[in-house]
Amino acid sequence: MASEAPPFWWQRSGPQAWLLWPASLLYGAVAGSRMRHSRPKAFDVPVLCVGNLTVGGSGKTPVAIEIAQAALARGLKPGFLSRGHGGAYRGARLVDVGRDTASLVGDEPLLLAAVAPAAVARRRQAGLKLLTEIGCDFIVMDDGFQSRRVHFDHALIVVDANRGVGNGHVLPAGPLRASLRIQIMQAGSFLVVGEGTGADRIVRLAARAGKPVAHAQIAPRAPQVVAGRNVIAFCGIGDPERFGRTLRDAGAHVVALHAYPDHHRYSQGVARDLLRAAGKVGATLVTTAKDAVRLTGQHGALSELAQASLVLEIGMRFAEGGGADAIIERTLDSYRGRKFALSRRG
Repeated sequence: MASEAPPFWWQRSGPQAWLLWPASLLYGAVAGSRMRHSRPKAFDVPVLCVGNLTVGGSGKTPVAIEIAQAALARGLKPGFLSRGHGGAYRGARLVDVGRDTASLVGDEPLLLAAVAPAAVARRRQAGLKLLTEIGCDFIVMDDGFQSRRVHFDHALIVVDANRGVGNGHVLPAGPLRASLRIQIMQAGSFLVVGEGTGADRIVRLAARAGKPVAHAQIAPRAPQVVAGRNVIAFCGIGDPERFGRTLRDAGAHVVALHAYPDHHRYSQGVARDLLRAAGKVGATLVTTAKDAVRLTGQHGALSELAQASLVLEIGMRFAEGGGADAIIERTLDSYRGRKFALSRRG
């Protein structure tokens, strides 16, 4: 869905949104009922859900990675749980970074599995079972906030500071996955990523609901890789303009930004076009880590594109007092409370 996000979702409400409003009422009613009345399966392990309110990119994957790295530093054994968007595999599978491809398991799981064990599963319960069987004792679930198939002890909702919730409508009239009120009440805490006023409404509503709000910035891990270079950027992510801003902040001169749908599978023809465009102006090709894994193991022009492209690795820099450790603690506290309640019943 994120790959098909129309521009009017991120603009003030207009005729297109209002024409689709009746369909949004129906979609919102179904999604809200699912969130309120679902009976998620509980596992004997702390589960943190890193989700968002809308379709489209908000920075969930780098947030999940930072949290897992913090969990590793605490002596925990984190594992990632993902549906494997963009991958063809339909069962439950532990990702093998050395053998699996993005076309099989999805691009994001390959990035996650480079940090800690990752399972992809259309049925998240099956994937979580695989992770517990190999000894993972802290689960970071990438997405799954609205589906609620698995019980999570804390839901961290990532919000893009610039785009916020767009026009504020539920699918298909806007980008919201369910009504804003229901989602805020079901959330545990919020993380606003980047700068801008688009998330101001969410911050106010979260404060009224007593939900903690933290802030973070996306930061290149090695900005010197692109600093001072003329670059042609290409990416297939939820918010390509944010990649352009990140490059400019790193000191790159962006000659052109070629944006493709989220989880885009590059063709040989597109690869040749990008190589030709860079050669004409003498620019360096640069892409995201998420796009780079989709080019790994390819042949022909795609292999040439992978070799010719720089990869701008990014990380998540949390504001003081609202970092990964605080999020982990909230999850562990909730898990301990859940265990205590079960012991009292027994």
